[in-house]
Amino acid sequence: MTETTAPQEQEKSAARTPHDIFLTNLIANHILLFTAFAATGKSYFELLLLVPFISFIVLGYTFIRASRVKREDSEFVYIHWQIARRWSFLFAVVLVAVVSFAILGWASYHYLGVMKEAAYAFVAGFSFLPTLVSVLVLIIIEMDALNHARAGTLPAWAKRKYLGEK
Repeated sequence: MTETTAPQEQEKSAARTPHDIFLTNLIANHILLFTAFAATGKSYFELLLLVPFISFIVLGYTFIRASRVKREDSEFVYIHWQIARRWSFLFAVVLVAVVSFAILGWASYHYLGVMKEAAYAFVAGFSFLPTLVSVLVLIIIEMDALNHARAGTLPAWAKRKYLGEK
């Protein structure tokens, strides 16, 4: 995409897709679904495991789809997929860390004899809280990227990173 040509409506729509997917994962999965499962009580705690599972599937789709978008077809769409891929990678790293800490908390309670309250505090402090903070920050970042896609623009950092502009 050159500076003189504005993206067509079809390109803008295609550029919004990765941001819509990522925001749906963050809002519908990590906020709404997690809250619904957590509110069901202790007997359905296993349902909470669906949240990271669904998230990893959505993130995997984003990685695969972003790698298949061709820069030659539409530079604008390509860069927006790469933006979504960048933030998806960051969120995947957070999720891997969160799941690891949750497993450590569970294992410390069941195998090391740590008090239930201490295990809950460990899991909440190192799993749920970082996920919540990262979800909220990424929602703000992705809303900005979605706004750029709607307006037919690219963030300055994305131009530098993906187009080599200064």
